[in-house]
Order: sequence, then C-alpha cells, then structure tokens
Amino acid sequence: MFRTQMTCLLFILFIGIAQSQVAYENLVPNPGFEKFSAPVIGWFYKGAHFSSVMKYWSSPTGASPDIFGSKVRVPQKWKDKGFGNCSPHGGLNMVGITTYGCEDGKPHCREYIQIQLKEALVKNQTYYLEFWVAHLQGSLYCNNLGVYFSDVIYDYKTEEFLDFEANVSAENPIEINGHAWKKISGSFTADSEASYLIIGNFERDKNTKTSGESKLNFSYYYVDDVVLRKQEPILNVPLKKDDLISIDVKQGEVITLKNIFFDLDKAELLPRSYKELYKLLKLLRTNPNMEIEVRGHTDNQGEEAYNMHLSVERAKAVVDYLRKGGVAKKRTSFKGFGDTKPIANNDDSAGRQMNRRVEFYVIKK
Repeated sequence: MFRTQMTCLLFILFIGIAQSQVAYENLVPNPGFEKFSAPVIGWFYKGAHFSSVMKYWSSPTGASPDIFGSKVRVPQKWKDKGFGNCSPHGGLNMVGITTYGCEDGKPHCREYIQIQLKEALVKNQTYYLEFWVAHLQGSLYCNNLGVYFSDVIYDYKTEEFLDFEANVSAENPIEINGHAWKKISGSFTADSEASYLIIGNFERDKNTKTSGESKLNFSYYYVDDVVLRKQEPILNVPLKKDDLISIDVKQGEVITLKNIFFDLDKAELLPRSYKELYKLLKLLRTNPNMEIEVRGHTDNQGEEAYNMHLSVERAKAVVDYLRKGGVAKKRTSFKGFGDTKPIANNDDSAGRQMNRRVEFYVIKK
C-alpha cells in the first residue's frame, strides 16, 4: 500500500500494523501537540501564526497548518464544513493539513509541519516511526501523505510546494471511516544524518490519487501523536573531529557550538541543544580554571536592534544553563553581536541557520 523510496533512507511503512519495539526515548519533541509557545488566538491564516504558537513545530512555508483543541475557536464558516469535528487521538490537541487541491484553486493547497529531532539520525541505525491520521469528512481521500527527513530547516515566507522526493509516502489513498484514527507505522534504516522531520504531500496534484465522494474539492487530514525511536541494536555515534569532546581548546580561541538551537524569535533553548550544552559543561568541569565569554549571533531577518537584543538573550540562556550546572559566575560572561558577523549567506534558509549560532571565546585556559 505504500511506496518505499531510497533517497536518504531505506524505509518500510505499514498502516495499522503493530511492531515489536524497544521503548527508547521518543526523538520528537511535543509529539502530541500539547505544548504552546504563545496563547492560541483565533484561526491561522499564515504559516508564521502556526510557527509562533505551536511549541517546537513550525510551518516550513507560508501556508498555514491548523491547530485544533480546547483553546482553539474554529470560525463558523469552516466549522460548517466540518473542521474540528474530530476529537484528537490523544490529549487535547491535534494538527490539520491540506494535502491536495491546487488544481482546483484552493488557497494553501499544500500544508506541511516540520520539527527538529532531539538528535540527528545516525547512519545505519534502525528506527521505528509512528504517527496517527484522521480524515476531514467531506474532503477527498488522497495518497502521497508521507514523511521527508531534511538536513536543514525550511522557512519560506510565501506559500510554496515542497518539491522533495519523500522518503516514504502512501501509494494508495488513505481511506478512513468517520472520525476514526489510523496508525501509520514502520521501521527504517537511516543512511543520512538528517535533523528535521517534515510531514505532508510532496507530489503535485497530477501525481496524486484521490478517492471517495466529496463535497469539497480538496483533501485534508488531521495528524497526532508522532513517535520516532531507535531500535536495537543501538549503534555508537561516532565522534567527529570538531566535536567539543575531541578538540584541544586553547586560550584565545573562538569555538562555535555546533548544536545549539532556539525557538523561533525566542531565547528558549530547544531540546536538541542539551547534549551539546552538557559537553560544554563537562569541558568546564574538567578545566576548573577555564573562563569563557559566550557570544550570540542572529541572521539578518528583522530589525537590527531586535536582532542585537535577541543575540544577547540567547547567549545569556547558555550562560544560565552553565551556572545552573554549577559553574561559578566569575567564569562565564556573555555578549551579543546581532547580525553583524555572518559566516554564511543570509539569502537562503541553510545560510541563515548557520548564522544563527552561539560561540564561546576562551578568555583563560
């Protein structure tokens, strides 16, 4: 029922088939969409609205996924079409995305949700993936709903079709009766070090199959409870030459922390950051006389004054973590540079991601 593609991953997908698995940590933060970064106010009409409200998740394009839950008021126009009539699979909230309908002129005919994993995929490691889907009654069933694992985060400001070759996608339309939920689950072996998971339809309408009698000219699915776990055997993650544990730190050096990430336009550390921060904490504990200055940087999106303030707050967040870990206040300081010291091109998302970085300067070894 599912098409397996081998671009970055060898992936085998099943629907509704339980698999034996070891209960390792779920690598997807906020898997059930229960945590918010900001109050939910009304309905969403831009991807930026979704990204600013749903904690850790974001919309990679200007098209807007929808949040449903006890705190969300669905406008009557859309409520009359059936939006929100389905209860979440678990917890209080769920997300909805449009997966077909561009040729009939539906606005936001392709919507996607993306999230940074707690750690990058490990090459040759086997993983178990699971997420649940329900269907908006009155909309078409469609195929090609799938998953793409990306090395970079996407932040298009306009509605875009993500022309990726999905690592896995449904070969046939996903047909679900009523308000029931269906589990999509399977195992795959990674052959890339992708850091981001994106859910959506990555095929054009002409390449997408539909079925069912519909009063709406598009397809729409709810998504809930996303899980990604390692399966045995668990492989050791090889240390890279520039890993903080491997390098010989010298006085006067500026060292970039490779895996420090923040919530959108905020100074809150994302879960992916804590393994790298622990390495820095361990380095300072191993070298009790070391003193450092933590330096924050942003990309060039936004006002200069705002970027400067944000960079200071992000550097401070790292220092706060170190001080909570027992590092004396006199050994750490912080400074922000805003967007004044880019190390990559700010014209694309990959370059902007590199510029949004945290470094530390070794004052004393």
